Amino acid sequence: QVQLVESGGGLVQAGGSLRLSCAASGRAFSTYAMAWFRQAPGKEREFVVGISPGGGARDYAESVKGRFTISRDNAENTVTLQMNSLKPEDTAVYYCAAGVVLFRISARYSYWGQGTQVTVSS
Repeated sequence: QVQLVESGGGLVQAGGSLRLSCAASGRAFSTYAMAWFRQAPGKEREFVVGISPGGGARDYAESVKGRFTISRDNAENTVTLQMNSLKPEDTAVYYCAAGVVLFRISARYSYWGQGTQVTVSS
């Protein structure tokens, strides 16, 4: 069982930066792949970025490649998403998710946080 709590969302101007954090409870954090998904109003939830259990593999959606960076600290049970050069189209609720294997498919993730709102103004 893993419980996830996101933080760090907010309002930022286009071109700005935000840093999202996801704190996980449970002893098995280091065995889970972690990912960030986002969902904008009227749109389906989409994969943003994921990281393997040990942190050696990362997978970025094309829309955020070069702008977002995911990292994890297995000693602290946290995963972080650094978002730079933000665009209005990045506006969404961002969700942290934990799963057995790194996938881009949301159904493959068993545990989800409550989400944090990111709004980028133009």
